[in-house]
Amino acid sequence: MTAKTVLITGAAGGIGRATVTLFAQKGWRVIGVDRSDFGDGFPQDGLFIRADISRGEAMEAIFARVNEFTVTLEALVNNAALQIAKPLIETTVEEWDAVMASNLRSVFLGVKLAHPLLKRNGGAIVNVSSVHAIQTSANIAAYAASKGGLLALTRAMAIEFAPDNIRVNAILPGAVDTPMLRAGLNRGHVSGGDVQERLENLARKTVSGKVGKPEEIAHAIYFLADNEQSSFMTGQALVVDGGATARLSTE
Repeated sequence: MTAKTVLITGAAGGIGRATVTLFAQKGWRVIGVDRSDFGDGFPQDGLFIRADISRGEAMEAIFARVNEFTVTLEALVNNAALQIAKPLIETTVEEWDAVMASNLRSVFLGVKLAHPLLKRNGGAIVNVSSVHAIQTSANIAAYAASKGGLLALTRAMAIEFAPDNIRVNAILPGAVDTPMLRAGLNRGHVSGGDVQERLENLARKTVSGKVGKPEEIAHAIYFLADNEQSSFMTGQALVVDGGATARLSTE
């Protein structure tokens, strides 16, 4: 049986790296894209492309290489994201545009370019949104807006791509121990001393009493990407947040 192929953006980050590892363990060929170097450990039968997906010309170059590597994609995981943590009135136009280019426009462009490869065998698109798309906090407006837009885009794509046998779903992670989360803890919504203390305080605020692991999100992504496990799901938003959004803020 021919191995399935997945393209994962933001492959060198916390969730991305865990997702690369899981798909490889499941026997998939992995194409990874990130603006940072992956370092050691990328699957030997895969392809890693270092590029900035917020740039339109970079997306064209990425898919030129992808089309040389494979004639089909069974899954596309849009995971790359940029988070700017600052008050909205202090956010510059350039910062706003950078967030939208990385988190939303890149998905629009990537899906257009990936569509012919996904259509061949009927594939799946998994958009990594965030709980900030439905419930958010102060000083993260641009990020929240981009992730909310990604939810709307997910539904629109699910409708348009259904005739092509392409499923489109979103996953909404809550607090997950990644470099992005640790950097974001500095914006002051969680009290405490150093980053580790702030992580522990954040965990105590979550129903499950813990912060998520990248591997836990990777398994949820794989579930949505695998046509054997989630074949009747499209246009949906799967929240994986340890119960954070289940609790009233007044409690």
